[in-house]
Amino acid sequence: MPAAKATNSSLYFVTGSDESAVKKAAAALAQKIAPGADAFGLETIDGAVDTVDACAGAAMDAAQSLLTMPFLGGTKLVWLKSASFLADSVAGRSETVTTAVEKLLEVIQAGLPEGVTFLLSAPQADKRRSIYKTLVKIADTHIHDMPDLGFKAGEEEIIEWTSTRVRQRDLQLVPEAVETLASRIGLDPRQLDNELDKLETAFGKSAPIEARDVRLLVPQTREGGIFDLSEALARRNLPLALETLEQLFHQGEKGVGILLASIVPTVRNLLLVKDLMVRYKLSPPAQPHFFASSLKRIPESAVSHLPRKKDGTLNAYPLGIAAVNASHFSLAELEAGFAACGEANQQLLSGLMDDDVVIARLLIGLMARKN
Repeated sequence: MPAAKATNSSLYFVTGSDESAVKKAAAALAQKIAPGADAFGLETIDGAVDTVDACAGAAMDAAQSLLTMPFLGGTKLVWLKSASFLADSVAGRSETVTTAVEKLLEVIQAGLPEGVTFLLSAPQADKRRSIYKTLVKIADTHIHDMPDLGFKAGEEEIIEWTSTRVRQRDLQLVPEAVETLASRIGLDPRQLDNELDKLETAFGKSAPIEARDVRLLVPQTREGGIFDLSEALARRNLPLALETLEQLFHQGEKGVGILLASIVPTVRNLLLVKDLMVRYKLSPPAQPHFFASSLKRIPESAVSHLPRKKDGTLNAYPLGIAAVNASHFSLAELEAGFAACGEANQQLLSGLMDDDVVIARLLIGLMARKN
């Protein structure tokens, strides 16, 4: 986000809900303000503390440092780094810390000594605090917030956010790799940056990065495993499906959870979309998000039964993924497969057969090619 208009060239404030971006921006700003500074030119105070005494001590140390003249009449940067006590926390709300922060604010408002510059970085700073309101007005302020995808946000928006961060890094992830990465990371900027660092180290900026590369290097999560299984099923990739199934069971997942969270929704979407594509002679979209325009050309009565978001609009992106892959199955196969899901559910509830056997047999029945 663009910096606010500066009213004091010796004050800098970096904050926001995106902790990873705040830390990176503050470090870059410190290097810009005091490049190559030694111990006399840069004084860093660690504000990432938890206890009341440590929080109050960090604020008081910052105030004292601001009042100390630079060595031999030079210049110095005081950096109060990652001030956790400006967040809405138990320690931050304590009277001891509040008093120390107010004294720091008094020093700032009184004007800094000649040659002294102050940089305050504070992820998750509470916007209701007086120091926040004051610094936003008088300091060169940089705000880095998490993306606000809004009430209608879904899988498509998270994938688009992930894709934007990938493009900013100039990495060459294919669309399937971006989708796989998004399923593993979600809206976690710090973890996403860490995983992109890992991918850049492994492949550089010019080599294409495939979905299998992401699955290999990015840690598996429950959500990622569910996505991988859905993707393998939609693409009729039985080896990947069985490999992912083994990982999910190894992570402690139950058969009913895997069935209802991954297999049933995938088969249902494939069946719904295949039926529409056959009846209305729709072509498979080149990309999942293109399918929304195809659905708009179909009578409302024909799409009234399709899955919807919380706001009542069609949940078009998962249907688009199904439309891209619907050619891997015939309508008859999907109708039989949906019935097989019901039978598998009954087998799991009966407890007469191990979960892994039931689900593996179901996947083989759904995906094995018939002669």
